[in-house]
Amino acid sequence: MATITLKGNAVHTNGELPAIGSQAPDFRLVDSDLNDRSLADYQGKKKLLNIVPSLDTPVCATSTRKFNEAAKKHDDMAVLVISADLPFAMARFCTSENIKNVVSLAMMRSRNFAKDYGVLITDGPLAGITARAVVVLDKDNKVVYTQLVPEIAEEPDYDKALAAL
Repeated sequence: MATITLKGNAVHTNGELPAIGSQAPDFRLVDSDLNDRSLADYQGKKKLLNIVPSLDTPVCATSTRKFNEAAKKHDDMAVLVISADLPFAMARFCTSENIKNVVSLAMMRSRNFAKDYGVLITDGPLAGITARAVVVLDKDNKVVYTQLVPEIAEEPDYDKALAAL
């Protein structure tokens, strides 16, 4: 279990992020067309997992915009934004914000992703959704970088995440 804060108040996650050098847990998430997606769908690419509580918040929206811009320069990577939002809401956000280089994936059918990656918030007002985190995987799905953002209302370290790619 990890402790993070929400506006200075302690909240907890169900576990820890995957260890650097470990094989990333596979997942089953839902894309904007309601298709199931897994790591196999991004085989051969580096992957940046931008894990956010909800795209309907300013910090989550900002991180998605910034990673979208960065993805324009990297054809060899997939940027996945993962949240508890419904796929319809995520698609609407991406359309309205002209987000074309990020794939939005929802935990609509299961919270196993959040549990397996150690980011499921277990208490406080956001219990049941994810903490803010970034996980970078190499082409073979080995974890090369992680950041659990200590304060949910703060942005991740974009430079370190992108440097890990």
